[in-house]
Amino acid sequence: MLQGHPVNLTDMLAAREERARQQLALRQAWNLPLLSFCLNIPGPVKTTPLLRRLFRDTLQRIQKILSEQGIAVRELRERHETTGDEALLALDGEAAKVKQIMLRVEETHPLGRLFDLDVLTADGQKLSRPQPRRCLLCGRQAQDCARSRRHTVEALTAQIESMLRRYYD
Repeated sequence: MLQGHPVNLTDMLAAREERARQQLALRQAWNLPLLSFCLNIPGPVKTTPLLRRLFRDTLQRIQKILSEQGIAVRELRERHETTGDEALLALDGEAAKVKQIMLRVEETHPLGRLFDLDVLTADGQKLSRPQPRRCLLCGRQAQDCARSRRHTVEALTAQIESMLRRYYD
């Protein structure tokens, strides 16, 4: 099980509201597509030193890929809270192209399944994935497993810890 400061539903809802406020502020300031990046970590512990390392490494990789694709980051806002690490980027590029790039990042990175890379259009519409995410444990549709509570939080976090150890060892 991941070791760290546990958070509750109230904390997570407050973090979601703050993220929405920040997204609105960036959209109003820039009128550009946004990339919202955080890690998708089940259970009450949302950040650990190793998860923070993954977040920072991935954010650097994303910025490098965007630069290589000619997409400028006009503003970057980061938050590092017990509810998890978050980054919002205002991007000078086409939202659909950014979404395709981010899907490639999620699909090709060994830990991409842990990434939550949401792309919003300049008017705030979230671009959807063409296919649903797969469960970390059984490969079924992740939403179905989460809804039915098919797997315990302990099993999911043990899998995440194992994935992190293999990646960073």
